[in-house]
Formats: sequence, C-alpha cells, structure tokens
Amino acid sequence: MGAGHAHTLYRHGHSPVHALPPHCKLAATFAFVVVVVATPREQMWAFGLYAVLLAAVAAVARVPAGFLLRRLLIEVPFVAFAVLMPFVAEGERVEVLGLSLSVSGLWGAWNVLAKGTLGVAASALLAATTELRALLTGLQRLGLPPLLVQIASFMVRYGDVITDELRRMSVARRSRGFEATGIRHWGVLARTAGALFIRSYERGERVHLAMVSRGWTGVMPVIDEVAATRTQWAYAAVLPAAALAVCVMGWTL
Repeated sequence: MGAGHAHTLYRHGHSPVHALPPHCKLAATFAFVVVVVATPREQMWAFGLYAVLLAAVAAVARVPAGFLLRRLLIEVPFVAFAVLMPFVAEGERVEVLGLSLSVSGLWGAWNVLAKGTLGVAASALLAATTELRALLTGLQRLGLPPLLVQIASFMVRYGDVITDELRRMSVARRSRGFEATGIRHWGVLARTAGALFIRSYERGERVHLAMVSRGWTGVMPVIDEVAATRTQWAYAAVLPAAALAVCVMGWTL
C-alpha cells in the first residue's frame, strides 16, 4: 500500500504529532469532530476554545497558520450556502443593517460555519502531519473493511496517473489549435471525457492483469506495521478529552 510520493496536503516534519501512529491520530480526529458536532450551537465560547485547542496542536506539530488557512479554502461552497440561510429560512425575523434575516437561519449559518470550519481544520491538520500511505494503514488497523481500504489505496496511486493522462490530452488538443471558448466546444470536451474514461478503464485492466501475473490474491499487504503504545494513545487522547470537557461544560452551563 505504498504510494511513493508525498501529497501536497502533507507537511514533512519531526514533531511529536508527526511521530504518533496514524490510527491514533485518526481516532483522535474522529472523536474530536464528533464532540464538536455534539456541542450546542448557542455556546459560542465553546467553539472558540475548540479553535484554541487546534491551534495548540498545530503549534506542537510546527504547522504554520498560513498552511492550514490555505487548506480551509475547500469549504468556500459551504460558506456560500451558510450565507444564504438567513435569507431563505423561515420563522422569526430580525433587522440587521437594514436586512430582514431569519433568526433560525442565522443560528443555522453559525452552526454550519463553526462546526464545519473546525472539522475541516482538524482534517487538514491530520493530513498535514500524516502521509497518505500511513493514513491508509491506519484505516486498516482501525478495522475499516479491506475492500474500502483497497479502493482508497488505488485512488491514491492512480489519481495522479489519470490526471497526467488528461494533461497530455489537453496538450494534444492545444497543439492542434483547439481552445474551448464557448458552448459550441462542449461536444469536444464531452468526447475528451469519454476518451479519458475508456483509457482509464483499459489501463485498469492492464494493471489488474499485471498484478495477477505477479501473485495478486485480492488482499493488499500491510506495510510498516506499527503498534501503538499506551503512552501514544494517551497523547492522542489529549485533544478529544479536552474537547469533551468543553462540550460537557457547554451542556451543563
């Protein structure tokens, strides 16, 4: 399961967070996100504390703030959806800067932005401190169905291969004077997508035959078997445990 190259989301380092086994970090991130989602949306201070906890982990991992902020751009579509909620939601209305906004829509927008941003930030921090190959190994150790792990592994391996194939097709089109400038060129782009699908399917067939000829039995071998110690599990549990304490206070105060 070894992809030989590092992903752009990963930031090489030698921090204590980088050194933790991947399945420990996966479990800690999942538990943290569950706790964040379970927090009442009215307790705004709690989400501020969650952000402080993530900032502390990022500082320990030596991951710059700018690196994480650039990765948060992936949630822009969700931000656009959240911005529309106060305008389209029904119920009690309130005037804000001359605009009539729904109270429930405002709370819903805050809920999406706060919890979504924290979840994306936690995932980006996980990806920044864990190689893709290690993530797949961690998922396997946590008991994810082997078939799903294999599918994810092949996606990691051959995603760049298919991207390069599409790039070569684009270069071939441009070398022949083609440039998509309007709706009349959609047919060419559609045929390109069809050709890319056929080429990817044929490449998959060739790869499968090559794997079978080399003894492939349908089970991906586990590389870099790593067993976590109790101390490592304890270190990984610090983040979700602290978040759980904040969540409990949010429900009781």
